[in-house]
Amino acid sequence: MLRRTFLLSSSAAALAAPAMARDCGFGICRSEAEWRARLTEAEYQVMREEETERPYSSDLHDETREGLYHCRGCDLAVYDSAAKYDSGTGWPSFFRSLPDAVRTKEDRRLIFQVRTEVHCRRCGSHFGHIFDDGPEPTGKRHCLNGLSLRFAPAS
Repeated sequence: MLRRTFLLSSSAAALAAPAMARDCGFGICRSEAEWRARLTEAEYQVMREEETERPYSSDLHDETREGLYHCRGCDLAVYDSAAKYDSGTGWPSFFRSLPDAVRTKEDRRLIFQVRTEVHCRRCGSHFGHIFDDGPEPTGKRHCLNGLSLRFAPAS
């Protein structure tokens, strides 16, 4: 009887696991395996493990064409090139996101410092951080990882 109970419990847990992995709190939910299949290792580290790419390593840092920046994880348009500026930090920077495109949360990983993380509102992918030292009209600097974004030039 114990063996049968164990087998039934194991089967039920295996069937429930994909459903639990999909309950992520975002509109688009993927398992770790699905994310790893879609992203390079560097993209995965930045977008899913909230790491930071090296400054000046992204081609998007020097991108100056008009267009939209999309989340690499789900292709949601998140930033307009009209809000992009050179912050001198080495990362693509914007003074605002598109309406209802991002979500934020506190980042307390650094000792004695609380930062604001910025994520895609649809799939939860990590973009970077928001600081209060940006230009007008917002005074914000969305300091982003280029690996998290895909640029779509205006037609």
